[in-house]
Amino acid sequence: MPEKKPIEWAARPAAWSHVKRVTQGSERRLRLRFWFPQVPLAAALALSGVLLLRIVFLAQRSVLVADFPMHILDFQPRHMPFVLIGVAMLVMSVGLLFRSRLAWIIAMLLAASTVFSAAILGHEQRQGLIWYNGALLILLLLANRKFTRSSLAASTLFSLTSVLLVLIYSVFGSLYFGNQFSPPIKDLTTAFYFAIVTMATVGYGNPIGAQGRLFTASVIILGIAVFATSLTTIVAPMIARLTARKEKRMKHSGHFIVIGATPLAYNTYREFKQRQQEVVLILPREAEWAGVDPADVIIGDPNSSEALRKANAGQAQAVLAMRADDSDNAFIVLAVKELKGPAKTVVAINDSKHMERIKLVQPDMIIAPEVLGGELLAMMLSGEPITGDFVMQRFLHFDQKPSPPGQTS
Repeated sequence: MPEKKPIEWAARPAAWSHVKRVTQGSERRLRLRFWFPQVPLAAALALSGVLLLRIVFLAQRSVLVADFPMHILDFQPRHMPFVLIGVAMLVMSVGLLFRSRLAWIIAMLLAASTVFSAAILGHEQRQGLIWYNGALLILLLLANRKFTRSSLAASTLFSLTSVLLVLIYSVFGSLYFGNQFSPPIKDLTTAFYFAIVTMATVGYGNPIGAQGRLFTASVIILGIAVFATSLTTIVAPMIARLTARKEKRMKHSGHFIVIGATPLAYNTYREFKQRQQEVVLILPREAEWAGVDPADVIIGDPNSSEALRKANAGQAQAVLAMRADDSDNAFIVLAVKELKGPAKTVVAINDSKHMERIKLVQPDMIIAPEVLGGELLAMMLSGEPITGDFVMQRFLHFDQKPSPPGQTS
């Protein structure tokens, strides 16, 4: 039926693939990843701050313009929260441009504070403020994953700015609602004391009016939010930097890398050291390495490419995989080949039945000391002759490339 065609079209995977390609093409043409959504949200936050300051300016024109600063003391404290929030919005809009996580958090708090303050303190244009900042708060929530950047210097600046603004908000607000407290707040010193103890959730006096109680609740909420945010964005990174160990990276070149915590690996390491060769030993975290020079040791996952990069395997002469598990040794060979350096790969096989599988990863040399030791012991006790050629046959080389078809090597 004709009415089913749109549904059938939407159900086809090719249709959604076409829509996805068109969307991705539009994103590339518009270069959205460079400016969206941080630029629109920063502009919206700055506009909210400008609107708040404009409202206050229009309401206090006589105080701010006529005979300034003669009448500055006549400025009504009820407008101070809007001044502080407006200034903070302008500051945090800069942080949103750089995708700052802290600026995003504080912007959400400011939008919520605007809605809260407009509802509590009242204003001739409070309905517009509530709806605009409510919508801004929702948009910030939707863009949560876009603001992930963190900087210690920026976090410190934004945190100090937020603490200062909340402190001023608390001081002027307590002066405005001073008669609704017991004892009443009538001077700047008492207002400052109220701000400090309330932001610290210690408490001051007993608000006896509804507006005073709501104002006190707003100070407590903002104080907790600002201090908690400051601690997580400043103190935590500082502690992490102080306690984190610097990453150890080798600067060797043309050296040997021995991987494993087996007796063969330790003995090979010691033989290289006796011959005055540069050698690095990569060990798992649980390994014991007594008697080994700490400067030659890297602790980490021996199978990972990251451990090989720390040991500068890309510039090594050879990497010797000598773990107790043959599959781990095979993975090490593959990881070394991914680095595409000049290093040769040597694999120690612990079980002869894995020989053919190890050959599939094409190491440069395979040794089987346990297998060779058993054969030598049996040959000696049986009276069979042991030659150098027999021993060297147990070292299988893969340096030569296979000959082209129709030719013999």
